Amino acid sequence: MAAEIESRLAAGLSGLGLALAPAQVEALLTLVTELADWNTRFNLTAIKDSAEVVDKHLLDSLAVLPHLKGLAVADVGSGAGFPGLPLAIADLDRHYTLIESTGKKVTFLRHACTMLRLPNVEVIQGRAEGMKPATLFDIVLARALGSLSEFIRVAGHLAGRGGRLLAMKGKVPDEELRTIPTGWKALAVRPIRVPGLDAERCLVELARV
Repeated sequence: MAAEIESRLAAGLSGLGLALAPAQVEALLTLVTELADWNTRFNLTAIKDSAEVVDKHLLDSLAVLPHLKGLAVADVGSGAGFPGLPLAIADLDRHYTLIESTGKKVTFLRHACTMLRLPNVEVIQGRAEGMKPATLFDIVLARALGSLSEFIRVAGHLAGRGGRLLAMKGKVPDEELRTIPTGWKALAVRPIRVPGLDAERCLVELARV
């Protein structure tokens, strides 16, 4: 099974055009193993099958890497660490702040960061809407955080001058795009291709007007 997962990840990384160092690939594989172990006790994610974790968590997360800008990224509602942990493993030059309110998930995130020796990650337990960081972020990223309007309400204040909100979505959210709050606009809706997944994926880039 381990060889199958390793092969699946290697094929997916190749499909994304990502050439990672062996230590980075090993860290991604360790993340899969740790998630499976913790899932037996804490139910961190509904996806239990390791092959599905590779496709729907690791590769889905890494597919947005080419669209990141700046050096400071916030992952809002990080959950079990997606997309933040895979991105931090593959992208050591940026600093990632993982924001999560659920205690058991925060415990896992901190454990994973320690085990994977990720110096470019900070884990914050709390709700994004209550945060007042001293330094704002270049990119505020979220997956499955509700509507675009909700994303802006919860996390819009975390984006610095010229910063962007990036919402990871399935199908293009046409209705949500029509109801973006005043003061914000959609700069782009980018199709995202995830190796191993047939489902539609897109990335909505939002900015202040």
